[in-house]
Amino acid sequence: MTGRAERLLARVALTWLTEPGTWSVHRLVDQLGPVAALDLLLTGEAPDRALRSAVAARSAEGEARAVAEQALARTERLGARVVTPDDEEWPARVADLRALRLSGAARRVDLETAPPLCFWVRGAWPLGEALARSVAVVGARAATPYGTHVATELGYGLAERDWTVVSGGAFGIDSAAHRGALTAGGLTIAVLACGLDRPYPMGNAALFDRIAETGLLVSEWMPGAEPLRPRFLIRNRVIAAATVGTVLVEAAARSGATQTLNRAIGVGRPAMVVPGPVTSAMSVGAHEALREHHRARLVTGTAHVLEEVGRIGYDLAPPARAPERPRDRLDDEAVQVLEALPRRKAIGLERVAARAGVDLRTAMRKLSMLEELAMVVRRDDGYALAPPSPEPGTAVGRAPTTAGPGQSAAPPS
Repeated sequence: MTGRAERLLARVALTWLTEPGTWSVHRLVDQLGPVAALDLLLTGEAPDRALRSAVAARSAEGEARAVAEQALARTERLGARVVTPDDEEWPARVADLRALRLSGAARRVDLETAPPLCFWVRGAWPLGEALARSVAVVGARAATPYGTHVATELGYGLAERDWTVVSGGAFGIDSAAHRGALTAGGLTIAVLACGLDRPYPMGNAALFDRIAETGLLVSEWMPGAEPLRPRFLIRNRVIAAATVGTVLVEAAARSGATQTLNRAIGVGRPAMVVPGPVTSAMSVGAHEALREHHRARLVTGTAHVLEEVGRIGYDLAPPARAPERPRDRLDDEAVQVLEALPRRKAIGLERVAARAGVDLRTAMRKLSMLEELAMVVRRDDGYALAPPSPEPGTAVGRAPTTAGPGQSAAPPS
């Protein structure tokens, strides 16, 4: 076995012996390399008791290298591959997990946040290249129609602009973001919390097949691994670190999606939150994230997201503006003259000038301009505001009919 193949086998075995993200294992691999680190663990010389116990418990189910060989054979049958830091397609950005420290962390999933040892990948795209321009779109499984609509629009808009859409493949927001990207003909990646051959939820099996055809399925767990509850939070650190930024669309209180946002903030990524109705339970977690994290930015669409993750000075969102009205183009004196005209009658030029506070020459010039813009009409007795334009579908000179069925409309008075 070559050195590269031996290192690959050792990384797979280490991932089986202990859950991904275990800091003590990561440090051993850094210090000794994967092969020597595996030998150390298998001889019972792990540096701490918890790790020794975990290795002993898992070793009771099989010999680590034999399990790894079986996993590699199964991976090949699936048409998948294992990607390690030895490979050119390794996503270098996940190394930023070395700096991740979550405040108030007490649970194992919040403490054991080391970078991955390897990834299982299904799909043709090189993993690092696919993640180079990527945005995570995450949120509630029990999404509302509002949240589903927003996530679909974001997935479509980002993919249309050649950004990879990354999510976790779950029902709700995740699925909507993936489908939006697929509809746009773009690239999307589902990062799973189980083996690639056991996609979860099973109801999304057809979606996972579509993603694998044009994008990527990615996991830190070998084929056959079950989607255990803690693994979803372990997985979330990868979604946060491997992407350029994370968008939280909808989240209930204590949602796992908010933990992804926390991890994005922890590794210095742009963290974005879509606001929702204050009456919706599915927006509580999102709104709390905006209140608690001063670095979290409110976004309402693709343009805002691109402003956060795109090139400085280039991907700027256009300012929100109301529709422009004709009077918005008027100068101050023209506005003064327009405002000086009464609502229901005409007045002479001198009165207009006096009410507007301008001289006669200016009043005449501005009135002529306003007349050309069809905002003012000239009558025998002076100037008046032009009547409003009729609403579409309303006949000119006829009052709109308000009679009910079977009744004749009263003639205009």
